[in-house]
Amino acid sequence: MRIRDWDPNLKVRLFSEAMMNITFWMFFPFLTIYFAEEFGKNKAGFLLVFSQIFSVIANLMGGYCADRFGRKRMMVISAIGQGLSFLAFAFASSPWLQSPWVGFVAFSIAGVFGSFYWPASQAMVADVVDEKDRSSVFAIFYTSINIAVVIGPILGAIFYVNYRFELLVVAGIVCILLGLILAKWTRETAPIQKVEAVCADRKWYYFLQNQVKDYALIIKDRTFLLFIIAGVLAGQTFMQLDLLFPVYMKDVIDFQTLFSIGDWEFTVKGEQAFGLVLAENGLLVALLTVTITKWMSTFKERNVFVLSSVVYAISIVLFSQTHWIWGFIVAMAVFTFAELMGAGIQQSFVSKLAPEHMRGQYFAAASLRFTISRTIAPLSIPMTVWIGYEWTFFVLTILALASAGLYWLMFYSFEKKPAVGS
Repeated sequence: MRIRDWDPNLKVRLFSEAMMNITFWMFFPFLTIYFAEEFGKNKAGFLLVFSQIFSVIANLMGGYCADRFGRKRMMVISAIGQGLSFLAFAFASSPWLQSPWVGFVAFSIAGVFGSFYWPASQAMVADVVDEKDRSSVFAIFYTSINIAVVIGPILGAIFYVNYRFELLVVAGIVCILLGLILAKWTRETAPIQKVEAVCADRKWYYFLQNQVKDYALIIKDRTFLLFIIAGVLAGQTFMQLDLLFPVYMKDVIDFQTLFSIGDWEFTVKGEQAFGLVLAENGLLVALLTVTITKWMSTFKERNVFVLSSVVYAISIVLFSQTHWIWGFIVAMAVFTFAELMGAGIQQSFVSKLAPEHMRGQYFAAASLRFTISRTIAPLSIPMTVWIGYEWTFFVLTILALASAGLYWLMFYSFEKKPAVGS
């Protein structure tokens, strides 16, 4: 499906979200290092876990609200709220105030608003795109994000250290602009009867009761439950991209020569090396997502899901066995291939399982594999203090292999029930 044939909502989102993602990735990858330096590894890890608990709750509420109040409304509120949070974070890193605690609170609130945005945005794609084209559309959005992952960290490595305040101000303004653009140039796509079904005279706890009932119904879907659990285990691997990896590379790389030409050498230290491999990840994703998604669609979904987790495990082993910049570059290439194997296929699989009137909640529940993963994943940072880097990487490898086993069980369950999701 060509972009020029897309629904106007998706065209507006593709370009406006790209602008926001670039500014976001100029500072986001370096925040784990910032918090670890300000609070220490132990405290930073537990604080990041604590902040993500609120994101898990917001994610579930976001899916419910996307189905009940509309995709557009939730996306507009979330974008503006995230922008205001970044402005507060900027103030906490300004010439007038230096407070990592205020910055951490603002960062946590921004994460909550981001969790409200995600399920509504995914459900909107499912609303306006035919099932046969969804994998390619999701893949293009994923590519857009990863173009930002290429550009953002490179610019961030240049500007972040000396201009964190200015970067956060720009990020806040851009998020607010995104909310205003969505408000003006997009339309609501949620089924009308669902939006109009909201009754103003209900008790305050009515929506909470309904939400709990709806998610209880979703969790009873054994295939979907296995999908979430396997995703959470796999997530302990890929969530380390902006958690364990930057801290590890900062500790093990002092100054290394990336390449030399005659008497001229290009050397990097820890933060720069991390920015380089992160940009590598984004570049490979931007170049190869659509191609690999099409390639993976020729294989059985079960094999793709299982092998993706196995390749993640291999990449973690490679990361753990090198202190060399080129070793990290090779490990990141393997890591990125694992990421690309499931990039579009997983979202398409969720849309197969989700009834039309519960798409927002299914996508919200599906993204629990990200929010719960991000809640648990920061524990890897204090684990490096308790048991060392080598054993921490070993635990992550075992979790990735366990997710491969659960994906196999998931498809065994799915294939026994051909009517699931109809």
